[in-house]
Amino acid sequence: MLKVLFLCTENACRSQMAEGLVNHDLAGEVKAWSAGVRPSRVNPRAVQVMGELGIDIRQHRSKSVDDLAGEAFDLVITVCDQAQQQCPIFPGETEVMHVGFPDPAKATGTEEKVIAVFRQVRDAMRAKMIPLLREKAGAR
Repeated sequence: MLKVLFLCTENACRSQMAEGLVNHDLAGEVKAWSAGVRPSRVNPRAVQVMGELGIDIRQHRSKSVDDLAGEAFDLVITVCDQAQQQCPIFPGETEVMHVGFPDPAKATGTEEKVIAVFRQVRDAMRAKMIPLLREKAGAR
């Protein structure tokens, strides 16, 4: 099974959604974790838009990459530019790649518009990450 870590700055939105999507859509093929270089808290809007897909991330917590220090990953994917710049070194054969997405937490406007941005990012992540990881898992 391919082991993947999604890394972003706060482990609040993008990496949390990516973890939930991958563990839901690729269960049995890929196991995903998420962490941040400066963890904060899981954004309630991320929880909401994932719930719309039947993916429950209410029990997720924002974690530091240091919290997962004992875990070996096949692949680390940074999903924001700051995490890419601050990505720690991973031992062994860990592949590190960057697949950036806009930060939905920076969206402004009405609640409806902000939620729409969260949905767009969620859907873009699903469209990009699931085929990528399905291919990588199949190549193992």
